[in-house]
Amino acid sequence: MFYGCRYNGRMKNSSPVSEGIDVCVVGGGVIGKAAALALAQAGQRVCLLIGASPVAKAAAAAAGQGWDARVYAVNQVAHDLLDGLKVWDALDAARVTAVDGMVVTGDAKHRPGVLEFDAYSARVGALAWIVEDRNLNQALDAALKFAPNLRIVNAAAKALQSDMDAATLQLDNGEAVAAKLVVGADGGQSWVRSQCDIGLDYRSYEQRAIVSNFACTQAHHGVAYQWFTEAQGIVALLPLPDRQVSLVWSAPETLAQTLLRETPAQLAQRLSLLAGAQLGELTPLQPEIVRDFPLALIKPHAMIAPRVALIGDAAHVIHPLAGHGMNLGFADVAVLVKTINGREPQRDCGDPRVLARYARMRKEDVLLMQIATDSLARLFAVDAEPLRMVRNAGLHLVNRLPALKRRLMTHALGQIK
Repeated sequence: MFYGCRYNGRMKNSSPVSEGIDVCVVGGGVIGKAAALALAQAGQRVCLLIGASPVAKAAAAAAGQGWDARVYAVNQVAHDLLDGLKVWDALDAARVTAVDGMVVTGDAKHRPGVLEFDAYSARVGALAWIVEDRNLNQALDAALKFAPNLRIVNAAAKALQSDMDAATLQLDNGEAVAAKLVVGADGGQSWVRSQCDIGLDYRSYEQRAIVSNFACTQAHHGVAYQWFTEAQGIVALLPLPDRQVSLVWSAPETLAQTLLRETPAQLAQRLSLLAGAQLGELTPLQPEIVRDFPLALIKPHAMIAPRVALIGDAAHVIHPLAGHGMNLGFADVAVLVKTINGREPQRDCGDPRVLARYARMRKEDVLLMQIATDSLARLFAVDAEPLRMVRNAGLHLVNRLPALKRRLMTHALGQIK
């Protein structure tokens, strides 16, 4: 079903509308840049509207500093997309780590359930790759400089109007841009989505993700560790090059506020108690950076509207426990480009049938990931001994069933149908 975009009246005081644009991508983050690059390389005439991008500013401010506190576990679909765009080889390879294995530990007091995955069993070179946000943004920025048919505009949209033939964006610099398709890649609080009056279901997890980086005294051997704790939330330590790890701690709100008041050294002491058997003693990397962001489930009622397609967090926000929020966004980009490339000659890239195909192709993958992450987050949030016994027994059972484990790994690696 299509939802109508908000009509804002005649666009006044505009310079002449930019002509010859097929797609206008709104959003200067990783997913927006990847979409603009992919669409331009596919032959579309693209305008990338990045505004005063917080992501770009943060990346520029952090240039030359230590390890970025925000990292992504890039799966095979995302890797293949970036590789096809000639971005993967532009990354600083010395700052990228292949995940060769993963160990998930349950929250039982005496005999916690354990679930182990490894790349060899999955018959792949790596389960994922850990990439810093800054590294990825820099590689995309370099590629965008050489993209054909691409215009980058440093302005913010303030009005959106759609009709049968095009969507027009009024910018805060007085310019207007008309395009056959507007792609909303502007995050969980998407302005584009709000202009289309697309409703959403929102539920806070009452948790905050605490992210930081640490050195460990024992080698991680490319293994990612995750602990479902009794009362402290979900702790993940992802491998960085050498004996270094990146923390993603999904902590209950009260605990999160305590962690944010502590020093990075105190945070490292907490982690050493949890991960000491696997990683030894942890110490903060320099410069010491601890960041946080609230966790919520955001489910928009549609991924499309007339002349509009949503991608990335604008289309879905999930719990980070599986590390697949960014991967869903990259899959959105891959499917959107594939759908546009496969359209009939008489249809333009914003045709309702083309957008309906995109939404249909993404529906199952997004829904399955929403259900899986939300169910696990809620399951392990209940602190009851009988339920704790059942869920830890479940981890043990899955670990002893190779066929089921392979199926889970196949889904985690991703695939574009």
